[in-house]
Amino acid sequence: MRTAFAEPVEALSQVVAPGIDPASPYFSRLSARSALYGELYQLLDADTDRLTVADYRALVLRTNVLGRSSSSARAKLWQELKSRYRLDGNDPLFAAFWGEWRRSESDPERAQTAYVLLALNDFFVANIGTEWLFALLRRAPAEIRVADILAFIARSEAAHPEVRAWSVKTRLAVAQKYAASIRDFGLAKGTSRKATIRPALYASPVRLLIRAQRLAGVGLLDIVRARIFRLLALDETEVIDALADLNRLGAIRFRMQGDVVELDVREGA
Repeated sequence: MRTAFAEPVEALSQVVAPGIDPASPYFSRLSARSALYGELYQLLDADTDRLTVADYRALVLRTNVLGRSSSSARAKLWQELKSRYRLDGNDPLFAAFWGEWRRSESDPERAQTAYVLLALNDFFVANIGTEWLFALLRRAPAEIRVADILAFIARSEAAHPEVRAWSVKTRLAVAQKYAASIRDFGLAKGTSRKATIRPALYASPVRLLIRAQRLAGVGLLDIVRARIFRLLALDETEVIDALADLNRLGAIRFRMQGDVVELDVREGA
């Protein structure tokens, strides 16, 4: 029996996405596998409804929509997908993502939206995206070097002492899987040598970033000044113009006069 869901509430201050919570630790979840974006796409494509965690789990473990040959492989894949993307229709952040996934008008827009969800749920992905990848996206095509990712991880030890426990093997795996992941999300191209691609401006990933910040209780003025939009290669001086462009397209409702901000991302707003 399926659960009927209410629309995600836009002001739940107790719900904070790890990617925008400075108290969040770094996790090495990418060391085992990449972002698994293809598997996420296949799972979400298997049902047109937003499902409970039990229903998504059943699709992976019992229905085997991802086509794994053994129960142990299905169980491991489920745990990795769940840790990356939350996969629970009762979770406000996932519910916001699912709504934007359904509103996306193209595969590149869906890929960016999934990238944003991963970053919102993983402080390491959020930080490396806003502090390191951002510059490479801005000057695309720019080469992505595993050595540079390893250097970023090493520099993170001061602010994130949990990184000191990552072995050399783990650090290398995280760096390699991260590079593969950003390619899978359409932010880079290439196999052995990867180069960045400047992302186009799409409505769904921008709206998801706004929704996540609203769920975390961030004020509207702080939202339009937020560094998290660097995930989409937008620096702080460009966010307002990007929101204005999306307003003209009817994708959001946005108006700003001085420090007074009107911003609504709901469909039909």
